[in-house]
Amino acid sequence: MTLRQAVLGKKRSSQRSGWGRAFRQMILGVTLLGAVGFGYQQVESLWQKPQAVLVLGGATEREEFAAEFAQTHPHLPIWVSSGSNPEYAEWVFSEAGIPADRVHLDYQAVDTVTNFTTLVDMLKAQGITSVYLITSDYHMRRAQVIGEIILGSRGIDFKPIAVPSHEANEPIEKVVRDAARAVLWVTTGNTGADWLQRWKHPIH
Repeated sequence: MTLRQAVLGKKRSSQRSGWGRAFRQMILGVTLLGAVGFGYQQVESLWQKPQAVLVLGGATEREEFAAEFAQTHPHLPIWVSSGSNPEYAEWVFSEAGIPADRVHLDYQAVDTVTNFTTLVDMLKAQGITSVYLITSDYHMRRAQVIGEIILGSRGIDFKPIAVPSHEANEPIEKVVRDAARAVLWVTTGNTGADWLQRWKHPIH
């Protein structure tokens, strides 16, 4: 090996080493930034007091639980997204002594992702920055992931309140699928609900 080749080789090695250090520093910076952001969200959620209750439909026990929960949080409005039929839902809250003007029944949602997308802008418009999120324990993991993306995109924090059940946790595939749909909605305004329906029930 000539002196010139040795010098060039050392120079290239130094450049690669420099790029490696820069890359590692960039990864470290992004990681630290993410950690600080996550930490800030966690600290913020500790002092933010929820201003409303959001109940995800899908099981009548969620509304029954929410009615009892509302008794101990007497000043919070309750939003039920695509829950049981209006007659039953109104009866549940009435039996618990919850005034009708505190309960808002909304039936726009067709699934868990749209539970959030159909109400998030209304909550934001009302100046709500934190909510209690009520759903079944087996459903909570997916709801939390979607909530982090969709509610978080509007600066709304949430505190999860799980309704006990005897059901097994939902498969991780559902969580991943709906996380992708939530990101799609944040970036394009489309939840992918039509695509999902076609996938479940293909047209022959």
